[in-house]
Amino acid sequence: MPLVRDCPSPNHNERAAPITMVVLHYTDMPDVEDAIGKMCDPDSAVSAHYCITRQGELVRLVDEERRAWHAGVSYWRGNTDVNSSSIGIELDNPGHTWGYEPFTGPQMETLCIMLADIMKRHDIPRANIVGHSDVAPQRKTDPGELFDWAFLAKHRLALPRPDIKLGDPFENDGAFYLALERFGYDIADGHAAVRAFQRRFRPECVDGQVDGEIRAMLFALLLDRDRGVTR
Repeated sequence: MPLVRDCPSPNHNERAAPITMVVLHYTDMPDVEDAIGKMCDPDSAVSAHYCITRQGELVRLVDEERRAWHAGVSYWRGNTDVNSSSIGIELDNPGHTWGYEPFTGPQMETLCIMLADIMKRHDIPRANIVGHSDVAPQRKTDPGELFDWAFLAKHRLALPRPDIKLGDPFENDGAFYLALERFGYDIADGHAAVRAFQRRFRPECVDGQVDGEIRAMLFALLLDRDRGVTR
């Protein structure tokens, strides 16, 4: 088990829904202690349930039974109160503001331990392990294109990159956007939603443009969901 430190945050309230998802963030600050301090400051009105340092230390901030304030204005699969139905995990990383860098091995190992436990206790499917950019594509980019989703997928803690051998069935971009909404994204800003999808499933090219590869990826993901193989 990882080293655990308790830093209780006052920034929480009552949940309005059961826990069905996990949202992953980066701290976007140069120093993790400053990030933890901000999440424990009542004037900041932000928090998360956990923070994982680059050394792999787990910091507990808000009890899982309570609603932490990590997602902000967000949306996933029809849910507009993501804070109520999610557990928020912050990962120590300077982010795109302060010199974005890969997440560390100890950090990812601790995250795996935590996710496996959380998903089992709350019966959370892999499709509901998401990034902040997935639930708030117009505002957020974290945990970003350097986050190792493949590492989580290898341990069945997130959806893997989809196999695109079935090809692209969408007649036009409009059909793709409707399918993206069906998968879970807010498509009010279509290009932002596409960028979020690319960060999650094709991080080597995040340009917000709909192309045959991401259309085929989305089709494969929806087909797997309809077949019931995405848990």
